Amino acid sequence: MNVTLRQLKAFLAVARQQHFGRAADSIHLTQPAVSRLIADLEAELEVRLFDRTTREVVPTETGRYLEQAVARTLDDLDAVLAHARQQGDPLRGRVRIASVPTLSASIMPLCIARCAGEHPSVEILLRDQNQAQVLEAVRSGEVDFGLAIEPSPDDEFDTHDLLMDPFWLVCPANHPLADSHAVAWKRLRGETLILLDHASGSRRLIDQALATHGIDAHVGIEVGHAQTAFRMVSAGLGITVTPGLSLDGLTPDLAARQLTPVIQRQVVLARRRQRSLSPPAETIWTWLAQRAATILTSD
Repeated sequence: MNVTLRQLKAFLAVARQQHFGRAADSIHLTQPAVSRLIADLEAELEVRLFDRTTREVVPTETGRYLEQAVARTLDDLDAVLAHARQQGDPLRGRVRIASVPTLSASIMPLCIARCAGEHPSVEILLRDQNQAQVLEAVRSGEVDFGLAIEPSPDDEFDTHDLLMDPFWLVCPANHPLADSHAVAWKRLRGETLILLDHASGSRRLIDQALATHGIDAHVGIEVGHAQTAFRMVSAGLGITVTPGLSLDGLTPDLAARQLTPVIQRQVVLARRRQRSLSPPAETIWTWLAQRAATILTSD
C-alpha cells in the first residue's frame, strides 16, 4: 500500500479533533489539504474512515480501530527516531568495547570510572575476552572497538597505539632466578614454562622472543589467564613469562623480574578498517587514545 506518514498524521488529528478545521490547525496545514489527505487515505485503504455531517466528523468502527493502532505505531516510531537522534549525539549513547583480560583488569576500571565522570551520559559496556574473541567481536561489529595486543599485519583493522607493556618473569620467591634484579631470556633454557595459550595476543610474541634467543621451550602448562599461571607457579609447577600489566596483586610467595633484553608488547585500540564509529563511540575512542597511556601513572 502507498500510505504516507503525512496521511496517517492527518487522520489521527481529525480522529482526535473530530473536526477538519481544528485538525488542520493542530498540524499546521490548511483544511483543504487535510481533506485531501483523508480522501487519499480512504481511497488507498478502500474503506470509509469517518462519518461526516454538517456539524461533526465521527470515526467509523474501522476508523476507531485505526486510530488506536496508528497512535501506538506513531508513538513507537517517535521513540525509534528519538533514539536514532540520540545516537548522533557524541556525548550521549551506548558504547560497546571488548578488551583482553590484562587490560580489563588494569587499564579499563580506571578508564571507565574517569570517563563516566567526564561523560556521564555515555554508557560503556565492556566485554572481557581473549585476543581472538576481541578481534572477532570487532570484525563482526558486535562491539564498536577493542583494546588488544597489536594484531598481525594480515588482520584488517585500523589501530591506534596506546602504550608499550614489557614482559616479566614470575617465579617462586625462593627460585634461583629470583636472586637477580633482572633475568636474561637465555636463562629460561631448561625451565618448565607455564604460558598463556595461543588465544592470547601475548603468546605469539613470547614464542618469538624465546625463538630469537634460541630457547627450545618446555611448555608444561598452557592457561587462559595470567592469574591462573601465577597460581600454577605458586604450586611449584614451573615459572611463567607474563605482561607487566598483569603483575598487580602478585602474592608474596612469588617474585617478578624484568627480562632482558627488554621485549614489549604494543597495546592498541582496534576498529574495523574503513568503518565509521557512532558519535559516542568516536568520543570514547578519542578519550582513550588521549588518556589511557597516562591514566595508570596519574594515580
